[in-house]
Amino acid sequence: MFSWLRKKRTEATAAADSGQPQAVVSDTPSANTPWPNAAQWLQRLEWTVLKRLDGQLQGDYRSLFRGSGLVLADLREYQAHDDVRHIDWNVTARMQTPYVREHQEDREIAAWFVVDLSASVAFGSGPTSKRQLACSIVTVLSKLLSQHGNRVGLMLFTGQDRAHSVVPARSGRRHLLHIVHQMLQAGQNQNQNPSQAQAVQTSALGPWLMQAQSVLKRRSAVFVVSDFISPPGWEKPLAQLARRHEVVAVRLRDPLEMAWPDNTGMLLVQDAESGEQLLVDGNDAAFRQRFAQHAQEREAALLSSLSQAGVDCLELNTDEALDQALLRFAQLRKRASQLSTGGRAAPLGSQRPVQAGGVHA
Repeated sequence: MFSWLRKKRTEATAAADSGQPQAVVSDTPSANTPWPNAAQWLQRLEWTVLKRLDGQLQGDYRSLFRGSGLVLADLREYQAHDDVRHIDWNVTARMQTPYVREHQEDREIAAWFVVDLSASVAFGSGPTSKRQLACSIVTVLSKLLSQHGNRVGLMLFTGQDRAHSVVPARSGRRHLLHIVHQMLQAGQNQNQNPSQAQAVQTSALGPWLMQAQSVLKRRSAVFVVSDFISPPGWEKPLAQLARRHEVVAVRLRDPLEMAWPDNTGMLLVQDAESGEQLLVDGNDAAFRQRFAQHAQEREAALLSSLSQAGVDCLELNTDEALDQALLRFAQLRKRASQLSTGGRAAPLGSQRPVQAGGVHA
């Protein structure tokens, strides 16, 4: 969202000259380190994230996806695109409204990742940027799916009107490495050519989601990975995509986008996509209050749009452990499924509220 132009660079240089050690613990490399190749990236995540998930997620990974199968997952009202063969006639007779069954996925599915790597995603106030977080979550979910025999595909957008690359849904480790390579290569090219990236990398979620509708012919699980900083108009294409596919919005967020830190002094900040620069006074309490209020309003509008589209939201913060976010989302989604079918859900210790129309974690 912003690019630090002066003060951050000066502070980093001063810390390096002083020789003071700086301990950084992260599942992904920092923004200043060279991007590794696909095999190194996958190996790092296998040790730092996937190994911690193994044994904790267990069968709950099925709660991340729904589709055609044998185990009943949910009942919902019939919509125009639904197959009439899935209508539950007993519930329909009791409710006087057509209802259809949704089932837990117990055979292979196709999962697609619609990934936004535009200029705004390059931002990161800490050692991990939103772009690196996007690459990590796609790698982890692709690995979880592919190791259970499912196929994964990728639609990668870097700011152009059309997709930067489209990788058809397949399975296997070589295919997974190909997907990881496509994302890392795009991120590395953007880091090496920041001036060119700034000129073309504007978010346009609406056209991207419309293109995804034309590419994805068969019903699939679709993960829209973005920070959702985009001009308005993407809400309707997202709702249309969710009518045919099972869509999960993976929102990338940085803590600095929600609250401006105290005592930062005069700073020159720059919009990563438009290039517009603004000199702000971080010591001004009124400015920080307006900034936080605007962030809260944007947050409420985004969650309302996702809820109206019937899309579950997985929020990922750049300063949060990736495995814990995935576990929380799987538990909340499983609990929402139990509640919707009249079952009794086990209480969760530190959970966020399950909102009507979707899961927000």
